[in-house]
Amino acid sequence: MTAPLLAAFLAAAIPHGAAGGIYGTWSNPAGSVIVRTAPCGAAVCGRVVWASPKARDDAARKGGVRQLVGLELLRGYRATGPRRWEGRAFVPDLGDEFASQMVQTGPNQIEIEGCRFGGLVCKTQVWHRAVPPAQGRRR
Repeated sequence: MTAPLLAAFLAAAIPHGAAGGIYGTWSNPAGSVIVRTAPCGAAVCGRVVWASPKARDDAARKGGVRQLVGLELLRGYRATGPRRWEGRAFVPDLGDEFASQMVQTGPNQIEIEGCRFGGLVCKTQVWHRAVPPAQGRRR
């Protein structure tokens, strides 16, 4: 009797959308960066846990980012609806952050849109769930 009650309590305590699996590791379209999403206060954030040598070089050369692994790319995403969040996305090769929306379109897929110039120029990327680096990739 206690276990079902505990399960119901924990399900209610999970932030909006988390039950659908927003937390975990996600790979960008090129497969050159893996980000781990996790709670950060009442929001969702994502830090780089793996980056290819080319991604690290591009971030350093183009964006002035010296250490890509460990960098928070997805910042302060707050739920705006079922499987939808708004926050800020940092783009390492540009060395800048932008207003962003994230939508979980399936259990293993998210779309991240970032906009510049007050929403006049936007770009969307489809990210897929990834194997955590310690299990599937070498650093």
